[in-house]
Amino acid sequence: MKLGLNRTSGLNRILTSWKSQDDPGTGTTYYMINPSGFPHLTLYKNQVPLWQPSPWNGVRLNVLPTVGQSSLFNFSIIIDADEAVLFSNVFNSSTYVRGVVQESGIVQMLTWVENKSEWVTFFTKPEDQCDSYGHCGANGNCHSDSMDQIECNCLPGFAPKSPNDWRMRDSSGGCIRKNQESVCRNGEGFVKVADVKVPDTSVASFDENKTLRECEGECTRNCSCTAYADADFTRGGRGCLMWYGDLMDTREIRGGGRDLYVRVDALVLGSEVGKELDGTTKYQELPLLDITTIKAATDDFALTNKLGQGGFGPVYKGRLACGREVAVKRLSQSSGQGCQEFKNEVMLIAKLQHRNLVRLLGCCINQDERMLIYDKKTTLDWNQRFKIILGIARGVLYLHHDSRLKIIHRDLKASNVLLDAAMNPKISDFGMAKMFREDQIQANTNRVVGTYFGVILLEIVSGKRNTDFNDDSASLNLIAHAWNLWKEGKSSDMVDSLMAQPYNAHQVSRSVQIGLLCVQERTADRPTMMDFVIMLGNEAALASPNKPAFILNGSSNIIDLPPIAGASANEVTITELDGR
Repeated sequence: MKLGLNRTSGLNRILTSWKSQDDPGTGTTYYMINPSGFPHLTLYKNQVPLWQPSPWNGVRLNVLPTVGQSSLFNFSIIIDADEAVLFSNVFNSSTYVRGVVQESGIVQMLTWVENKSEWVTFFTKPEDQCDSYGHCGANGNCHSDSMDQIECNCLPGFAPKSPNDWRMRDSSGGCIRKNQESVCRNGEGFVKVADVKVPDTSVASFDENKTLRECEGECTRNCSCTAYADADFTRGGRGCLMWYGDLMDTREIRGGGRDLYVRVDALVLGSEVGKELDGTTKYQELPLLDITTIKAATDDFALTNKLGQGGFGPVYKGRLACGREVAVKRLSQSSGQGCQEFKNEVMLIAKLQHRNLVRLLGCCINQDERMLIYDKKTTLDWNQRFKIILGIARGVLYLHHDSRLKIIHRDLKASNVLLDAAMNPKISDFGMAKMFREDQIQANTNRVVGTYFGVILLEIVSGKRNTDFNDDSASLNLIAHAWNLWKEGKSSDMVDSLMAQPYNAHQVSRSVQIGLLCVQERTADRPTMMDFVIMLGNEAALASPNKPAFILNGSSNIIDLPPIAGASANEVTITELDGR
């Protein structure tokens, strides 16, 4: 038996109801294959959809229970250039099955029971409210619990359009985007919603040749694409569906649905990671991830995923199952960061909350190995760089003044500042951090660590590291280069040559001047972090910087400085030896 459209002849086989139980005239309820988008079965009444089963996935059609489907007959759908039809056949020729559409708005399958001489209803659809088309409205997801309680939720990234109506259990108004920011090219990504009947495919496109990863790439590039899913389970993961606009008629199907990947903005993407980590072991208030999860995310720490090598070990980029990109710091067993620093970092970041401190998603302890998993370089334009500079400054100011724990980071440098999906800076690596009492403004330290904030600012402006910079004409480091350009009135020449044009030359020059104020020779001349934030945030006149403390040539000799007894090798601090 076939139900559906022959594209060549134009014949469309439709199952239609009687006008009423005692009038065999043509009724207004009918069951057919809608050829729009990705062809799919739909039950209509007065041209309004009442119910849609899951679209064909190459394995099964969620029209009947699996047991009944396998024991009496099977369904398959053929979609090609010639036809889009539902094909069904019984396994035993002595079995009689018929499909009926009732004018009341239901479709039934019945089997003939010989010993009773009657037709017995095998199944009826719609069966519950979740079966009713669009019960939870646009961008909603319907599910029923074991007690047949019907609940509506919004898909990730969405919130009820009318919260009051939802509280009254009327969710027909559906859901709208939570945040006002665009979800296109703004650090967005996709969140997996598992085991669902995918949305109405009449607004979906179908490509039978694309892999799921290729589908993700195409959906990402098209701002109108709101979700994607696998189309056919039988073809090695090839074939994908992509939706445009609102997502209508999604519902949970336990054990028989497919995964839907919904487009969300950067903020929602970050919050969804926490859900993926639910149920994991806690270590100092932080989720403890299994090593298999980390290996899967990083392709077993593949060299192609290595982001860099720090003093405490390599850092790898990875992608969690939900699609979230992360950075995995794999602490070297021979590094200087031991158990105490690891515990210190985990405890501090787990307790601290600030938009410009890195979010530590979890940690992993595998035998003697320790790993930290953070929120996770493209060329940044000036506005992004300035936003990063200001964000770092606010994060440090929070640590120094506003946090309930007064903290000096002690290892602040560009490589310890991570960027999230929306390019917001996150201060990371608190292994060397030191806590102070509220009334304490100084403390002794046994290690020489850290980088002047002004150096970090100059590195962000120029796109170059101070320790790697070398001006062949003068063999100067980055600080000396900035100092010479400022004296010549050419501070804007500091800007990264790869940075997109145009940029605010005045803001660049002002930032360079602020950076130079932070590296002046006399400590008393340097601005506090509070002063730094204020200077970045207004256009008030700035003081002229004095000569920087550390102007080095290529051989790391100190030039243009008063004679001193000794110099540190880390190009950060200078130690004067004074006999007692």
